[in-house]
Amino acid sequence: MILIIGGAYQGKLSYAMERFSLKKEEIFFCTERRAQIDFSQRAAARLEEFALACVREKKEARAYLEERREQWEDHILLCADISAGVVPVDSGMRAWREMTGRMLAYLSRESEETVRMFCGIAQRLK
Repeated sequence: MILIIGGAYQGKLSYAMERFSLKKEEIFFCTERRAQIDFSQRAAARLEEFALACVREKKEARAYLEERREQWEDHILLCADISAGVVPVDSGMRAWREMTGRMLAYLSRESEETVRMFCGIAQRLK
């Protein structure tokens, strides 16, 4: 699995599409309204929104991914890094930030490669 992280609008999607010759229809886009990921696509983007849906549904994102490891082992996963900046005052938003961090720590350990995008520049972390 390839994990691509970075702040909002840093070029994660463009980088993944170019590097892996992905078409938009091959990418599943997570939403904050559904704590599920369709792994029938080659890639899954906006994992931070999946984590927010998990917080709202009182599910653990990492546990969901651990249970489905075989389904995403050969995938490209994209997630916005929401860990920087001021800690949110709202407890729900703090829970979202913490869950996203736990999920990314797990995925990063399990990844074959982890790339961080910053200002459109890919930096290989692992």
